[in-house]
Amino acid sequence: MMKGDMAGAATVTGVFYTAARNKLPLHLIGFIPSTDNRPGGNAYTQGDIITMHNRMTVEVGNTDAEGRLILADALSYASKYKPELIITIATLTGSAAVTFSNQAIAMMTNADRKYIKLLEECGYLVHERVAELPFWDEYGEMIKSDVADIRNVGGREAGTITAGKFLEKFTEFPLIHLDIAGTGLLRKDDFYRLKEGPGSGMRLLATFLKKLAGGYKKMK
Repeated sequence: MMKGDMAGAATVTGVFYTAARNKLPLHLIGFIPSTDNRPGGNAYTQGDIITMHNRMTVEVGNTDAEGRLILADALSYASKYKPELIITIATLTGSAAVTFSNQAIAMMTNADRKYIKLLEECGYLVHERVAELPFWDEYGEMIKSDVADIRNVGGREAGTITAGKFLEKFTEFPLIHLDIAGTGLLRKDDFYRLKEGPGSGMRLLATFLKKLAGGYKKMK
């Protein structure tokens, strides 16, 4: 199952390959932050305080929540391009799988509703449905730290949402965060979704970008 940790990176790779093959008239920039989750003398430990790319400090409350740390650095780095929209996709939390099983991609967002409406439409079109979770400011209170700017985890409650709120702290630009922990890690083949590589989110995002590009063409 650990191979599934790179499902989000694989999706980004597939989306960019598809966008290039279709010559989509969009300025796209992709980031694939990577790390190796293994023990060692230099490994970070619970209670450590880490200084991130944007100089924000993070208290490590869970060493297994390393994915959101590298995603956060990618977000702050991506912000220098002043993007119209940022989309993150990752098998980030077991909580997402508990909530939706393998039937929906968990979505958290602060972006304009026009993007959300289009993404939802594309989800039904390719049967990669997205289910939006609340993203209220109060959830951000759950990752406050007494010794750093924020913690990398909240409590047991609302684990998927607090992971999204953590990422939101690292960019001021509109964000759509997709958690594919349930749909990207399958235990058996499910029709067109194959256990060894369901490619969760690839059809969704490729279709979204194609339709977005078509909308821009019409405006021109």
